[in-house]
Amino acid sequence: MPSIPKLSPLALAALTLALPAAAIAGAFAFQAAGFAPCELCLKERLPYYAGIVLGVLTLFLAWRGAGLALTACFAALALLFLGSAGFGAYHAGVEWGFWPGPADCTGTLARAPSMADFMKQLQTIKVVRCDAVAIRILGLSLAGWNVVVSLAVAGLAAAGAARRNTAALAAEAPAR
Repeated sequence: MPSIPKLSPLALAALTLALPAAAIAGAFAFQAAGFAPCELCLKERLPYYAGIVLGVLTLFLAWRGAGLALTACFAALALLFLGSAGFGAYHAGVEWGFWPGPADCTGTLARAPSMADFMKQLQTIKVVRCDAVAIRILGLSLAGWNVVVSLAVAGLAAAGAARRNTAALAAEAPAR
């Protein structure tokens, strides 16, 4: 990570906005291509939505050169995306069968007592399983890629908070 501290707070803020926005755009593109998201996938998007809003604020504060508020936004982004990475790892673990997922989107399906009941279920219930991978890219499911992207955003945001703190401390230090 030696190159991250060389980036300005404005560049780091732009990246912490661009990565989540690109990830959400990609998720919508996969959904438009027919890969329906499961319940956990939809929940994994929530930190991205919040991160985009917070990223816009962070970018504005970086552009304005705001000190403590910018550091707080970078720190909040880092914590938000660390949590997102943890949730993505949980979902990837469900997909790999390391642990059970939520009962409403994993496990065995209940058997219909009759063919008429089965036909009714087919027309009324659409369950996308959380433990079935819809697509793998370079060996990772989209939940796995969520972990990678979330950790990247968290790292950039942490670097932004550290960079901002270092610059603020240097500015406040008495001249020698």
